[in-house]
Amino acid sequence: MFIDSHCHIDFPELAARMPEIRAKMAENSVTHALVVSVDLPDFPRVLALAEQYPNFYASVGVHPDYEDTPEPTVEQLVGLARHPKIVAIGETGLDYYRLEGDLEWQRERFRTHIRASREARKPLIIHTRSASEDTIRIMREEGAGTDRGGVAGVMHCFTESLEVARASMDMGFYISFSGIVTFKSAKDLQAVALEVPLEQMLIETDSPYLAPVPYRGRMNEPGYVAHVAEFIARLKGVTVEEVAAATSANFFRLFAAASA
Repeated sequence: MFIDSHCHIDFPELAARMPEIRAKMAENSVTHALVVSVDLPDFPRVLALAEQYPNFYASVGVHPDYEDTPEPTVEQLVGLARHPKIVAIGETGLDYYRLEGDLEWQRERFRTHIRASREARKPLIIHTRSASEDTIRIMREEGAGTDRGGVAGVMHCFTESLEVARASMDMGFYISFSGIVTFKSAKDLQAVALEVPLEQMLIETDSPYLAPVPYRGRMNEPGYVAHVAEFIARLKGVTVEEVAAATSANFFRLFAAASA
């Protein structure tokens, strides 16, 4: 069985095709999916999917790319995270690739999510792009990891260096690989995936984005996460069943509320 640990199937282009998406999941042995929040105004539709389908879970948080959106408070996030189908805080983090100028607001938002994670005792879903140094620094300063009393989480859609992966894993975080790892151009990322042990790995689609080979360029969906697992299995020289078993066990270990 495979689990898509990060998707945005609440987005209208995917939500409109839900019966088809769920059928493809079943066809490809994708048993569960985590629907990830990107802002508070759209959070109700994320939660609605988790409430409607027993094998869907949800997170609550505000993406670092969303500049013009209501700013969350620790109290808000903690309160919303009390729902039994909310298994994580995020997606949060830093992104210096898409936005420029004074991004202190982004760093403060990240700190808010880490503080909420510590209080709610639910793991973080972290996005980092062109900002790894500040991301790791703030994670350490705010005690995001299990090494400093936090509950850790996952570095989602990982594209950073092995050094960043190791720093994250040292704090108890899992490393999640998306369809990007299957791209021919992703040699550096494939080298990182070789070094990340299965015991600290998750797989995801980040759908509707980043469809894996052989679907690259098309709209992504949770059923395609099996292709990420198959690629990692070939890369590591293990069976796809081993990758499926490890990443699924990791998912339920990290997102303990999902197995409660």
